[in-house]
Amino acid sequence: KERPAIPEAPMFEMPVELSGKSTEDKLIDINKMLHKAGADCTILSALDEVAWTFNIRGTDVAYNPVVISYAFVSEKESVLFVNPKKIPAEIAEHLKKEGVTLADYGMLATFLSRLPEQTRVFIDSKRTNVAIYNALPKSSILIEGTSPANHLKSIKNETEIKGFRNAVLKDSIAMTKFYFWLEKMLKAGEKVTELSAAAKLTALRSEQPQYVMDSFASISSYGPHGAVVHYSPTPETDTELKTDSLYLLDSGAQYLDGTTDITRTIALCDEPSEQMKKDFTRALKGTIGIAKCKFPAGIRGCLIDAFARKALWDAGINYLHGTCHGIGHCLNVHEGPQSIRMEENPVILEPGMVMSDEPAMYRPGEYGIRTENMILIREDSETEFGKFLGFETLTLCYIDTKLVIPSMLSVREHAWLNKYHQMVYDLVSPHLTEEEKAWLKEKTAEI
Repeated sequence: KERPAIPEAPMFEMPVELSGKSTEDKLIDINKMLHKAGADCTILSALDEVAWTFNIRGTDVAYNPVVISYAFVSEKESVLFVNPKKIPAEIAEHLKKEGVTLADYGMLATFLSRLPEQTRVFIDSKRTNVAIYNALPKSSILIEGTSPANHLKSIKNETEIKGFRNAVLKDSIAMTKFYFWLEKMLKAGEKVTELSAAAKLTALRSEQPQYVMDSFASISSYGPHGAVVHYSPTPETDTELKTDSLYLLDSGAQYLDGTTDITRTIALCDEPSEQMKKDFTRALKGTIGIAKCKFPAGIRGCLIDAFARKALWDAGINYLHGTCHGIGHCLNVHEGPQSIRMEENPVILEPGMVMSDEPAMYRPGEYGIRTENMILIREDSETEFGKFLGFETLTLCYIDTKLVIPSMLSVREHAWLNKYHQMVYDLVSPHLTEEEKAWLKEKTAEI
């Protein structure tokens, strides 16, 4: 009875200039996949799938720019079920021109109950609730699998990839300004807490063009809190940052041209312990291991996961979460269907997928370490043994070399880190003040 009302805030459009593909073309692509699967239609329940398909965004769910809605897609008709109060007139007109029928959010079950007998309905059972299943006529023939929209959404087009590049640059400017501010504050003896640090970063991000919202609640974690994998500070747990431990900050933002997700771990102490440095370097070797990984086309993420864990495993260390998840384009910061993790996932890694790269290690009661970049799967080469793919690192933010033991890095890893830092400085520094630029120069100096 206390269930809150569905938000009535208006949706907004994701124009083709940013999405790279019209709704009409996306519906054609979905129907092609339905035809290939032997299905007549599908129901989209996942909000990010609906938002992607119809090039709409909203503010109905915290951190995720989606709209409370459902959709029905077939060659005969495509219906968007949404509260009519949420649709501005110009968007309604545009959707109709793209061949979309608009219907009230509460009409889905009635609509589905009237489907012709023996309709072949494609259902992604992992992303569809039982109420929808029960609304289908008993004669319906179900075809189960990964939603076509989910698969298509995971492979970014060139417009979306360009948007991601813009978004990570804006995000990196905010991140650099934040770490510069943080260091200054702590040196001056000013009080900074986990919550006030997260609020400062949000404020800096909000100054960037096309900022919409943060992409999740910042995991701003000092010392032992860093060892709690999905820690999120509250007024009850909020801790002051002091110059005697590590600070792990996992954060991100939604920009109209892309979504960001980044983690950096920095030493707030002048002299990190040998254990801290060894742990950090081993986890960093995992981040670089994925970044430099080259692999044959057609393989699954679990076959690559060991590249992230090898240096940690050698020391008898492991982490119990995934290494890489998909990232939406001005959509959910966690998206599938692809992943790189120890568990089996049958989804093939394909060019155009944007993912995280976040090996980690945690010492309960002491600290946590995670270095996370965003990566893009690209075609790498073709030999007599077939096509090979690789990763391009998108994120542009310095890595705290005070925590790196250079002798633990291979020649290739050492070269990667120096080359990465040169790229960070070259692309970010033109957007900084002279004082910030000099500071970044020092942070990205060759080791």
